[in-house]
Amino acid sequence: MDRDLLSKTVEGLSAERGQLTGLLRIDSPSAAVFDMALKPILASLARQHPRLTVEIRTGQFSADIVAQGFDAGIRIRRAIQQDMITTRLTGSFKTILVASRDYLDARGTPKLIADLHQQNCIGLRWVVSGAVFDWELIDGKKPITVKTSGTALVTDVTEALSLALAGVGVAYVHEPLARPYLRDGSLKWLLPETAVEHDGLFLYYPRRASLAPKLRAFIDVAKKTLKSFE
Repeated sequence: MDRDLLSKTVEGLSAERGQLTGLLRIDSPSAAVFDMALKPILASLARQHPRLTVEIRTGQFSADIVAQGFDAGIRIRRAIQQDMITTRLTGSFKTILVASRDYLDARGTPKLIADLHQQNCIGLRWVVSGAVFDWELIDGKKPITVKTSGTALVTDVTEALSLALAGVGVAYVHEPLARPYLRDGSLKWLLPETAVEHDGLFLYYPRRASLAPKLRAFIDVAKKTLKSFE
Protein backbone atom coordinates (compact mmCIF):
# COMPACT_ATOMS: atom_id res chain seq x y z
CA MET A 1 0.00 0.00 0.00
CA ASP A 2 1.50 3.36 -1.02
CA ARG A 3 1.93 6.21 1.46
CA ASP A 4 -0.93 8.37 0.13
CA LEU A 5 -3.38 5.46 0.16
CA LEU A 6 -2.27 4.46 3.65
CA SER A 7 -2.73 8.04 4.86
CA LYS A 8 -6.25 8.20 3.39
CA THR A 9 -7.13 4.84 4.96
CA VAL A 10 -5.98 6.00 8.40
CA GLU A 11 -7.90 9.28 8.02
CA GLY A 12 -11.01 7.39 6.97
CA LEU A 13 -10.88 5.02 9.92
CA SER A 14 -10.30 7.91 12.33
CA ALA A 15 -13.21 9.83 10.82
CA GLU A 16 -15.50 6.83 11.33
CA ARG A 17 -14.59 6.94 15.02
CA GLY A 18 -15.38 10.66 15.09
CA GLN A 19 -11.73 11.71 15.33
CA LEU A 20 -10.44 13.53 12.28
CA THR A 21 -6.67 13.29 11.84
CA GLY A 22 -4.14 13.98 9.12
CA LEU A 23 -3.05 17.05 7.17
CA LEU A 24 -5.31 19.33 5.15
CA ARG A 25 -3.33 21.56 2.75
CA ILE A 26 -4.92 24.75 1.37
CA ASP A 27 -3.44 27.21 -1.11
CA SER A 28 -4.38 30.85 -0.41
CA PRO A 29 -3.33 33.71 -2.71
CA SER A 30 -2.55 36.22 0.02
CA ALA A 31 -2.46 37.09 3.69
CA ALA A 32 -5.45 39.34 2.96
CA VAL A 33 -7.51 36.29 2.03
CA PHE A 34 -6.20 34.56 5.16
CA ASP A 35 -7.49 37.45 7.29
CA MET A 36 -10.83 37.71 5.50
CA ALA A 37 -11.79 34.05 5.49
CA LEU A 38 -9.39 31.58 7.04
CA LYS A 39 -8.64 32.82 10.56
CA PRO A 40 -12.16 32.33 11.96
CA ILE A 41 -12.47 28.93 10.26
CA LEU A 42 -9.20 27.68 11.69
CA ALA A 43 -10.16 28.82 15.18
CA SER A 44 -13.44 26.87 15.05
CA LEU A 45 -11.83 23.88 13.36
CA ALA A 46 -9.17 23.61 16.05
CA ARG A 47 -11.83 23.40 18.74
CA GLN A 48 -13.93 20.83 16.92
CA HIS A 49 -11.15 18.68 15.44
CA PRO A 50 -8.03 19.11 17.59
CA ARG A 51 -6.18 16.22 15.89
CA LEU A 52 -6.53 17.64 12.37
CA THR A 53 -3.64 19.80 11.11
CA VAL A 54 -4.36 22.49 8.50
CA GLU A 55 -1.46 23.87 6.47
CA ILE A 56 -2.03 27.19 4.69
CA ARG A 57 0.34 28.45 2.01
CA THR A 58 -0.05 32.12 1.05
CA GLY A 59 1.39 34.25 -1.70
CA GLN A 60 2.54 31.58 -4.16
CA PHE A 61 -0.44 31.61 -6.57
CA SER A 62 -0.30 27.93 -7.53
CA ALA A 63 -1.85 27.34 -10.96
CA ASP A 64 -2.35 23.63 -10.28
CA ILE A 65 -3.24 22.78 -6.70
CA VAL A 66 -3.42 19.05 -7.45
CA ALA A 67 0.10 18.92 -8.89
CA GLN A 68 1.37 20.90 -5.90
CA GLY A 69 -0.19 18.48 -3.45
CA PHE A 70 -2.95 20.71 -2.08
CA ASP A 71 -6.39 19.50 -1.11
CA ALA A 72 -8.05 22.81 -1.97
CA GLY A 73 -7.41 26.44 -2.85
CA ILE A 74 -9.10 29.81 -2.38
CA ARG A 75 -9.71 32.38 -5.12
CA ILE A 76 -12.29 34.78 -6.49
CA ARG A 77 -14.60 32.86 -8.83
CA ARG A 78 -13.24 34.19 -12.12
CA ALA A 79 -9.76 32.84 -11.31
CA ILE A 80 -10.91 29.25 -10.72
CA GLN A 81 -10.68 26.51 -13.34
CA GLN A 82 -14.08 25.42 -14.62
CA ASP A 83 -13.57 21.74 -13.77
CA MET A 84 -13.29 22.47 -10.03
CA ILE A 85 -16.02 22.18 -7.39
CA THR A 86 -16.54 25.45 -5.49
CA THR A 87 -17.91 26.38 -2.07
CA ARG A 88 -18.60 30.01 -1.21
CA LEU A 89 -16.62 31.34 1.75
CA THR A 90 -17.60 35.02 1.73
CA GLY A 91 -20.20 37.30 0.31
CA SER A 92 -19.39 39.77 -2.44
CA PHE A 93 -16.97 42.55 -1.57
CA LYS A 94 -15.41 45.61 -3.17
CA THR A 95 -11.80 46.57 -3.67
CA ILE A 96 -11.50 50.22 -2.70
CA LEU A 97 -9.12 53.16 -2.43
CA VAL A 98 -8.28 54.40 1.06
CA ALA A 99 -5.95 56.86 2.73
CA SER A 100 -5.47 58.27 6.22
CA ARG A 101 -6.78 61.68 7.28
CA ASP A 102 -3.25 62.91 7.96
CA TYR A 103 -2.10 61.94 4.47
CA LEU A 104 -5.08 63.62 2.82
CA ASP A 105 -4.59 66.79 4.88
CA ALA A 106 -1.02 66.96 3.57
CA ARG A 107 -1.58 65.90 -0.05
CA GLY A 108 -5.20 66.73 -0.77
CA THR A 109 -8.12 64.42 -1.56
CA PRO A 110 -8.36 63.09 -5.14
CA LYS A 111 -11.63 64.00 -6.83
CA LEU A 112 -11.10 62.13 -10.11
CA ILE A 113 -9.27 58.98 -11.22
CA ALA A 114 -6.79 61.19 -13.05
CA ASP A 115 -5.86 62.79 -9.72
CA LEU A 116 -4.31 59.50 -8.58
CA HIS A 117 -1.27 60.29 -10.74
CA GLN A 118 -0.51 63.16 -8.34
CA GLN A 119 -0.81 60.93 -5.26
CA ASN A 120 1.66 58.65 -3.50
CA CYS A 121 0.09 55.30 -4.41
CA ILE A 122 1.14 52.15 -2.55
CA GLY A 123 1.88 49.60 -5.27
CA LEU A 124 1.32 45.86 -5.26
CA ARG A 125 3.80 43.48 -6.91
CA TRP A 126 2.82 39.92 -7.84
CA VAL A 127 5.04 37.42 -6.03
CA VAL A 128 5.42 34.88 -8.85
CA SER A 129 5.62 37.03 -11.99
CA GLY A 130 7.23 40.07 -10.38
CA ALA A 131 4.88 42.36 -12.32
CA VAL A 132 3.39 45.44 -10.65
CA PHE A 133 -0.40 45.21 -10.44
CA ASP A 134 -2.41 47.87 -12.28
CA TRP A 135 -5.35 49.02 -10.18
CA GLU A 136 -8.72 47.89 -11.54
CA LEU A 137 -11.33 50.65 -11.27
CA ILE A 138 -14.71 51.61 -12.71
CA ASP A 139 -14.79 54.79 -14.81
CA GLY A 140 -18.46 55.60 -15.30
CA LYS A 141 -19.72 52.11 -16.13
CA LYS A 142 -16.53 50.96 -17.83
CA PRO A 143 -13.82 48.88 -16.13
CA ILE A 144 -10.34 50.33 -16.60
CA THR A 145 -6.84 49.69 -15.29
CA VAL A 146 -4.67 52.45 -13.85
CA LYS A 147 -0.89 52.40 -13.58
CA THR A 148 0.23 53.99 -10.33
CA SER A 149 3.49 55.08 -8.77
CA GLY A 150 4.72 55.92 -5.31
CA THR A 151 7.35 55.41 -2.66
CA ALA A 152 6.31 51.89 -1.61
CA LEU A 153 5.78 48.52 -3.29
CA VAL A 154 4.42 45.56 -1.30
CA THR A 155 3.40 41.99 -2.08
CA ASP A 156 0.19 41.78 -0.06
CA VAL A 157 -2.91 43.90 0.45
CA THR A 158 -2.53 43.69 4.24
CA GLU A 159 0.83 45.42 3.94
CA ALA A 160 -0.70 48.15 1.80
CA LEU A 161 -3.41 48.63 4.41
CA SER A 162 -0.81 48.99 7.18
CA LEU A 163 1.08 51.61 5.19
CA ALA A 164 -2.11 53.55 4.50
CA LEU A 165 -2.86 53.58 8.22
CA ALA A 166 0.65 54.90 8.80
CA GLY A 167 -0.04 57.82 6.46
CA VAL A 168 2.26 56.69 3.63
CA GLY A 169 -0.22 57.08 0.80
CA VAL A 170 -3.27 55.76 -1.06
CA ALA A 171 -3.86 52.00 -0.87
CA TYR A 172 -5.97 49.65 -2.99
CA VAL A 173 -7.51 47.16 -0.55
CA HIS A 174 -10.46 44.83 0.06
CA GLU A 175 -13.24 46.70 1.83
CA PRO A 176 -13.86 44.07 4.57
CA LEU A 177 -10.25 44.50 5.72
CA ALA A 178 -10.56 48.29 5.80
CA ARG A 179 -14.04 48.36 7.32
CA PRO A 180 -13.03 48.78 11.00
CA TYR A 181 -10.74 51.69 10.11
CA LEU A 182 -13.40 53.35 7.95
CA ARG A 183 -15.80 53.12 10.86
CA ASP A 184 -13.42 54.66 13.41
CA GLY A 185 -12.22 57.36 11.00
CA SER A 186 -8.61 56.15 10.71
CA LEU A 187 -9.09 55.82 6.96
CA LYS A 188 -11.25 57.54 4.37
CA TRP A 189 -12.80 55.77 1.37
CA LEU A 190 -11.73 57.64 -1.77
CA LEU A 191 -13.62 57.79 -5.09
CA PRO A 192 -16.24 55.23 -3.96
CA GLU A 193 -17.93 55.24 -7.36
CA THR A 194 -14.79 53.67 -8.89
CA ALA A 195 -14.77 50.54 -6.68
CA VAL A 196 -14.81 47.15 -8.40
CA GLU A 197 -17.11 44.53 -6.86
CA HIS A 198 -16.06 40.87 -6.67
CA ASP A 199 -18.44 37.94 -6.34
CA GLY A 200 -16.67 36.72 -3.20
CA LEU A 201 -14.03 34.21 -2.16
CA PHE A 202 -14.54 30.55 -2.93
CA LEU A 203 -12.91 27.35 -1.75
CA TYR A 204 -12.22 25.15 -4.79
CA TYR A 205 -11.14 21.54 -5.10
CA PRO A 206 -11.28 18.57 -7.49
CA ARG A 207 -14.37 16.38 -7.28
CA ARG A 208 -12.53 13.42 -5.77
CA ALA A 209 -11.20 15.57 -2.91
CA SER A 210 -14.75 16.44 -1.86
CA LEU A 211 -15.12 12.88 -0.53
CA ALA A 212 -12.32 13.33 2.02
CA PRO A 213 -13.68 13.67 5.60
CA LYS A 214 -11.09 16.33 6.46
CA LEU A 215 -12.22 18.60 3.60
CA ARG A 216 -15.91 18.01 4.34
CA ALA A 217 -15.25 18.99 7.95
CA PHE A 218 -13.51 22.18 6.84
CA ILE A 219 -16.45 23.08 4.58
CA ASP A 220 -19.02 22.40 7.30
CA VAL A 221 -17.16 24.59 9.78
CA ALA A 222 -16.68 27.33 7.15
CA LYS A 223 -20.41 27.50 6.39
CA LYS A 224 -21.24 27.95 10.06
CA THR A 225 -18.40 30.38 10.81
CA LEU A 226 -18.49 32.89 7.97
CA LYS A 227 -22.12 33.96 8.06
CA SER A 228 -21.01 37.51 8.94
CA PHE A 229 -19.69 37.96 5.40
CA GLU A 230 -22.93 36.93 3.64
